[in-house]
Amino acid sequence: MGAPLDGIRVIDWTHVLAGPACAYMLAQLGAEVIKVERPGRGDAMRHRGGSDRDAAAAGMSTAYRTQGAGKQSIAIDLETREGHAVFSRLLERADVLVENHRPATLQRLGLSETHTRAINPRLIHCAMTGYGRGNAMSDAPAYDVNIQAISGLMALTGTRTTGPLRTGAPVIDYATALAGALGVLSALLARHTSGAGRFVDVSMLETAFTLMGSTIADYRLTGIAPQPRGNTANSRSPASGVFACAEGQISLGVNEQAQFEALCRALSRPELAADPRFTTAAARDENRGALADVLVHVLQSKSADHWEETLLAAGVPCARLRSLPEALELPAATHRAFATRGPGGFAGLPFGADGPASDHPPPPLGADTRAVLRALSYSDADIADLVARGAVGTT
Repeated sequence: MGAPLDGIRVIDWTHVLAGPACAYMLAQLGAEVIKVERPGRGDAMRHRGGSDRDAAAAGMSTAYRTQGAGKQSIAIDLETREGHAVFSRLLERADVLVENHRPATLQRLGLSETHTRAINPRLIHCAMTGYGRGNAMSDAPAYDVNIQAISGLMALTGTRTTGPLRTGAPVIDYATALAGALGVLSALLARHTSGAGRFVDVSMLETAFTLMGSTIADYRLTGIAPQPRGNTANSRSPASGVFACAEGQISLGVNEQAQFEALCRALSRPELAADPRFTTAAARDENRGALADVLVHVLQSKSADHWEETLLAAGVPCARLRSLPEALELPAATHRAFATRGPGGFAGLPFGADGPASDHPPPPLGADTRAVLRALSYSDADIADLVARGAVGTT
């Protein structure tokens, strides 16, 4: 069977993380992805992020390579008339445009959703911005860290002592990438019936809100503003959260009555389940301090490794706190080869375990300019002229 997006051509006119990651996900589904960058320096993410400074200086940072594989690279100066014409020809023959530029930039370049629809009525135009269209913040610039701050997510993270904390990874960027890919897929499905393209308006802020859906619903229905709870579980169950052990820490997810009773047996404290203070969820909530004291005392008697093995065997949801290197060695990671099953041997999609749709490594800037232009019916003389005029760049 072919990949789901075989025969679909995507123009990736994006930068930084969210947009490139969205196009990378589409490449993993079999789409042909052509990344458009400005000549000279290309996507700014080529030169920053990650720990390999030499690679970043050469325009191949780890942050760029993470979602740069499975794509072709063409360098076009959209500020030039000739470069704009090349880009328009790309769009004429494309199925999808993924971009993450501010509306004012698109309008200035004559590449807003109105312009692209005129160029190709069947085009799926996926726009990824901080705050979406149709509001006073539509043109405000935003990165992941800004959205974490403004959305309320940071205010929920940490404790009253630490104050707000950003998550340890750019989760809004990657969640926005998933949202964009979902939007593109739904638009392609609709086009199959209607024959018409669509505009997919993806908001990073709304993506953050989506990740906090149950928290937002709780606030809207109760009027009680959420507070940071540190490592306490979102369920607010006193038997859930992260607890220190003799060595390491263990995360417990004990939310149901049967789970609590299994926990008591596994801890060799079956009498806790019959203690009037803990027999019901309401009683445990009322006496959460006393229950926490008991759990801390018992869990600190042995290592987190011991408790993880013991509790999982008893059917208690739990996990030992791990570092990223440790997590990548878990059977669920190694057996499914997540970290290496994507294009070029990079990270894959979080579903399925098929091989990559493409083994194309992350390309240097403009590595495919000539090949892409030839496929667009430009002659070698045309290409030489475009290069001489600075409208396109090659390696």
